[in-house]
Amino acid sequence: MISAKQQVKDKLFDDWPEKYDRWFETPIGALVKQYENELLLELLQPGPQEMILDVGCGTGIFTLNMLSFGPYITGLDISYPMLKRAEQKAKGYPFRAVAGDMRYLPFADESFDKTVSMTALEFLADGQTAVADLFRVTKRGGVVVVTTLNSLSPWADRRKKEAARGHALFEQMIFRSPDDMRALVPQEAIVKTAIHFLKEDDPQRAPEIEREGQKQGLETGAFVAARWVKR
Repeated sequence: MISAKQQVKDKLFDDWPEKYDRWFETPIGALVKQYENELLLELLQPGPQEMILDVGCGTGIFTLNMLSFGPYITGLDISYPMLKRAEQKAKGYPFRAVAGDMRYLPFADESFDKTVSMTALEFLADGQTAVADLFRVTKRGGVVVVTTLNSLSPWADRRKKEAARGHALFEQMIFRSPDDMRALVPQEAIVKTAIHFLKEDDPQRAPEIEREGQKQGLETGAFVAARWVKR
């Protein structure tokens, strides 16, 4: 039975579509989107005609980038307002919107060539079960990519402080480290991080900070992504 607390989480984003998209239009937000998208595409490598499941697709802000490579994408989200906006953005593309819960994916085993979940895992306590269901619906030899918010990042420290002051969104978040992501699945993973600059950094300097963080292979970026190939 779903708890009252989880029901609150499930409705959390219903009032956020406009606010969510606007954040990515700010100077720092646009850079966050750029580097998160670059890492996503590097790990997922979407291709023409592939069947891809985008779990927690939100307003489709990252879905559109994947669609530009020619796959067929099913976008699943628990928030109807977010999903509706994604559907509007993806008009004209091979995109199917499905309302659903990533804890109970409404798809048959091995339905997709690849599955991806962008920054949705931080709202689930049982990440292992959720990722296992992503594996279930992915074909053998297919790719599973999961991204979330990194507990080792200064961004996480700031968000935890804001949560303590009553920030509704950050109160619900569960931060995970790169090692936490590796532990979700008992097989080898490629794990990388991005967003090594801070929210308050000068947008003009942020690209230089990001290049240096990636060059050093730091695991402290705010965005952590894991890639597995299903055996």
